[in-house]
Amino acid sequence: MNQRALSSDFSAPAASPPQWELHHIVDELRVVRERWRDGLASHQECGARQFPSRQHLRELVGALCAALFPMRLGPIDLQQESEDFFVGHTLDTTLTGLHEQVRRELSYHARQHGLQQTVPIEQQALAIVQRFARTLPAIRAQLDTDVAAAFHGDPAAHSVDEVLLCYPGILAIIHYRLAHALHVLGAPLVARIIAEVAHSQTGIDIHPGAAIGDSFFIDHGTGVVIGETAIIGHRVRIYQAVTLGAKRFPAGLDGVLKKGLARHPVVEDDVVIYAGATILGRVTIGQGSVIGGNVWLTRSVAPGSHVTQAHSTQEAADFAPSSAAFAQQP
Repeated sequence: MNQRALSSDFSAPAASPPQWELHHIVDELRVVRERWRDGLASHQECGARQFPSRQHLRELVGALCAALFPMRLGPIDLQQESEDFFVGHTLDTTLTGLHEQVRRELSYHARQHGLQQTVPIEQQALAIVQRFARTLPAIRAQLDTDVAAAFHGDPAAHSVDEVLLCYPGILAIIHYRLAHALHVLGAPLVARIIAEVAHSQTGIDIHPGAAIGDSFFIDHGTGVVIGETAIIGHRVRIYQAVTLGAKRFPAGLDGVLKKGLARHPVVEDDVVIYAGATILGRVTIGQGSVIGGNVWLTRSVAPGSHVTQAHSTQEAADFAPSSAAFAQQP
């Protein structure tokens, strides 16, 4: 290549940067936002972000997991003689951050609903997080039963450490247990964000409003859905793609869905639900029952039942279960 060609290549004028007409787009986005806020009567928003942060809560829950299981989920160089110091320091920082997130939720809720506060929001948030902190030992003890259930319920598990470090079901249950405590104590938005952090990581969707007993085991887990008003007893085991959902969604005269109704299944103690089963509505799965894979169920099942596709019948809405529909096991 000659010198003239080389110099001409380097002296070529740079391409002009693309033009995005951003001032028009910014103006139009503002109009859309204002229209949306007017429609929701939420134009009272203050200028700063005043609702909980998903990113911050993700970090806080990671720290809580480390405080609950310091030698497994804490720093790699942590020594047992330093456990208490690490746990205390981590909880001090984490609970302070959680207090701010709960305060943001309470402020957001008060603005959205025009509530007059008799107790300052700061104090309300502090009380919620203090009560939450006192539940942590009980949460850890309950999680120990979940980890043990996974270890004993899966022949592929070689140790409880493997279960804790590797199983997506355990990760989802840890998030659920923390979120459920906050949901019960009065921080449902923070709780829902924590649950959705686990959902995005594992594909397991557990609403923090669900009530779940000890020794709960989700094997594999991808695609599991557990609705807000589901009640699950002790020693229950479920597999991937199981849905505990609602059968119907009643609406008011204005067409808006009614909130808070009991619409999800009740699963009693010692039930096993295999992969792909769908159980809908406020039905009861009796103690000790086994629900086979890919079963579609919208009626209650007696204790000790075995329900498989071969024994399922076409179900009509609101009919009582037929004794011929299920194979019973004492």
